[in-house]
Amino acid sequence: MLKLLQPDLYVRSLRDIPLAALKARGIRGLIIDLDNTVTEWGRATLDREVYQWFMDLKKQGLRACLVSNNRDERVKKIASHLGIPGISRAGKPRRRAFYQAMAVMETAVGNTAVIGDQVFTDVLGGNRLGLFTILVMPINKREFFGTRLMRQLEKLITKHLVISDLKDL
Repeated sequence: MLKLLQPDLYVRSLRDIPLAALKARGIRGLIIDLDNTVTEWGRATLDREVYQWFMDLKKQGLRACLVSNNRDERVKKIASHLGIPGISRAGKPRRRAFYQAMAVMETAVGNTAVIGDQVFTDVLGGNRLGLFTILVMPINKREFFGTRLMRQLEKLITKHLVISDLKDL
């Protein structure tokens, strides 16, 4: 069970993810969480650096799909701004939305990665399918009440994780 909660890569933020190295590993598509991964919880705008990261992702020839447990309007607005598909009310860590995202991106288990800030939704959901999982540190401490409760359990897992040495990717 603990193996399902361990990410393949642990980094500080999206900007620390080596896109060229992922591509070299055979990754073609990225399932990306929204809240506290791409932008702060409840915020509908993006930082310039994050926007640029998504543009770099496209330059690398990688596909992306936002997958969020959040409501439709906000997910669609940000996904549209980025020019990528978005899936809202995903029900992560259930598999359905992960499969939907892969279908939209035309990718498969062997060439898709999941990026998110939560162990019990993003990492668990991706690992259940055998996807390459990347855990990022949350952008901000402000978040949904239920998420704050789960963070207490996450601390037991993440306290043993070390920020990945990206040279080993």
